[in-house]
Amino acid sequence: MSNNHSIFTSPQAKFQSALKLWLLIGMVMIFVQIVVGGITRLTGSGLSITKWEIVLGALPPINAEQWETAFDLYKATPQYQKINQGMSMGEFKFIYFWEYIHRLWARSMGFVFLFPFLFFWRKGAISPLLMRRLGITVLLAAVVAAFGWIMVASGLVNRPWVNAYKLTLHLSLALLVYCYLWWTILLVSPPKVQVFHTPLLKMWGKRLIALTAIQIALGGMMSGMKAGLFYPTWPDMNGEIVPGLLFQISQWNADNFIHYDSGPFMSALVQTLHRGVAYILTIIMLWFIEKTWRLAETAALRIGLGLLLAALLAQVLLGILTVINCVGSIPVALGVLHQAGGVLLLTAVLYVYFQVRQVKNA
Repeated sequence: MSNNHSIFTSPQAKFQSALKLWLLIGMVMIFVQIVVGGITRLTGSGLSITKWEIVLGALPPINAEQWETAFDLYKATPQYQKINQGMSMGEFKFIYFWEYIHRLWARSMGFVFLFPFLFFWRKGAISPLLMRRLGITVLLAAVVAAFGWIMVASGLVNRPWVNAYKLTLHLSLALLVYCYLWWTILLVSPPKVQVFHTPLLKMWGKRLIALTAIQIALGGMMSGMKAGLFYPTWPDMNGEIVPGLLFQISQWNADNFIHYDSGPFMSALVQTLHRGVAYILTIIMLWFIEKTWRLAETAALRIGLGLLLAALLAQVLLGILTVINCVGSIPVALGVLHQAGGVLLLTAVLYVYFQVRQVKNA
């Protein structure tokens, strides 16, 4: 695909900088939403608001009576009855705050999209290609929002927390929106690229994107299952390279996969996979960076490779620090930084691949 595959017609090119800024703001807002989602998950805040009110829910409780009503609704949930029995109003307000911010930020993103969109559309600044991509972005965002409620609802009946599988799917869908918008921005304002006649790099660039996405999804499962609490050591896992129960055939049954919180099997499996993919990803990415650096001729690509290396090393360090500090409780700050770092790593991988995949000069 050519880097000159324009997303604009000639009259619309004058709005290129403004459009890019608008899209970048949207991308940053999605990033913040993913980070706040991580805080919400790790603080157990996701079930504190028991209703999905798109309009009325924009306002938090504003007096003591409304707070009591909201707290009473939460007291009826399995999470309160099985985990947080006796929670104070102050503690409830803390978890309510993070879930409220998570939902309020999502509403804010809608307004940040809508008003500039109407302006650019009225000015004729949005080409048919960009219009299609924006339409897909909005559709994906709507799916994420709807699935967010489905995810929350899974923790309001029987289980005292959000289903880890649904949580991971929610995170993956949010990442899809983020990546799709980032790719659109690169199309709007592409970096200067060079000719690459290296099918090997193109192929492994794609694989690195897939591996990074899988690794972030496994991280979401780690968080949802609180798997770090079971094996808070590194490089071993409580003295073993691979937990012994994974070699017990009797453990590999449907009940352990469905009711993952009833025993340590899924925590052992997910953490083993998360660590294993991390090792594989690190080795391949270091090779890819070194190989591509030798061929890089543009400043944009070298900067991208430098950012990719920095993001990779930061993620490795954050991953180790997070897991060894999971003694008794999940370290929220480290866990959130680790998730944010994963998103930044994926951002850098996409930026580098966008350039490596090009077949024509800018």
